Amino acid sequence: MAETAVLRKAADGQIAPPVRQARAVPDSLILEVANIETDVLTGIYSEETGRPQPLRISISVALAPEPRFTPDTPLAASKNYMDLKWAATSGIPADVHFTLIESIGDHIAHSLFAQDARITRVTVKIVKLAISEAGEDIGMTLTRHRQE
Repeated sequence: MAETAVLRKAADGQIAPPVRQARAVPDSLILEVANIETDVLTGIYSEETGRPQPLRISISVALAPEPRFTPDTPLAASKNYMDLKWAATSGIPADVHFTLIESIGDHIAHSLFAQDARITRVTVKIVKLAISEAGEDIGMTLTRHRQE
């Protein structure tokens, strides 16, 4: 969409500098769950393999919002936040060892895309709690966009 200028008259009758109209930007809806702590089989070092590692997982998903949300808008107009939590907990197979936490993030993203065709983007942040020495967050953030 091209930017347009609107001419206006100043209080003294002179032509004032044009006012630029903002370009239209599509609305977005971002749903989030943050700081879910769960244990997952992950790691590459011998001391990590064979036992679950504590992780902190945060997820955000983007989907196109309804034109308007009113007080009586039904849940079907959005997405249940518990679906995001499920993807970070019960949706991760307990018997699969993920070498990299990036692969856990990828699994979560693809699970959410499969759940709901309205999701256009998934961002997953994973922090490995066991390797923190002074409370720092050590991990990664992965963003995937629907490719269809």
